[in-house]
Amino acid sequence: MGKFLNKLRLKTMNTKHKQVTAEQQEQSFNKAVSNQSFSNYAPIFEGFIAKGIDINDIKPRENIFTFNAWLYVGRIVKKGEHGVKIVTVVKTEPTETKKASSFIRSVTVFHISQTESKIDKQ
Repeated sequence: MGKFLNKLRLKTMNTKHKQVTAEQQEQSFNKAVSNQSFSNYAPIFEGFIAKGIDINDIKPRENIFTFNAWLYVGRIVKKGEHGVKIVTVVKTEPTETKKASSFIRSVTVFHISQTESKIDKQ
């Protein structure tokens, strides 16, 4: 039963991953460049230095984004690349039935050197 649930969870994740809209990509990018918090700078620098990227080439909010933010700017993450995990706060908008809320979520960010242009890929 456990293997079945893991396969089902993976299939659901892959399905959700493929259904990312242009609006979601734009939101990801806007959050990445407008966030005022510096709390993720240490793990970003440590993670990418450990991957062999020069400290002078690590520029959060300029060349380090999430998968969806890279899609928004016309780039894709290269197959096999592993990013750096960071923690972010996700805020939800209020609806008629629910109050606005926020929660902590782990996301993965990638350096520009781990991406390629969508045009070059075609």
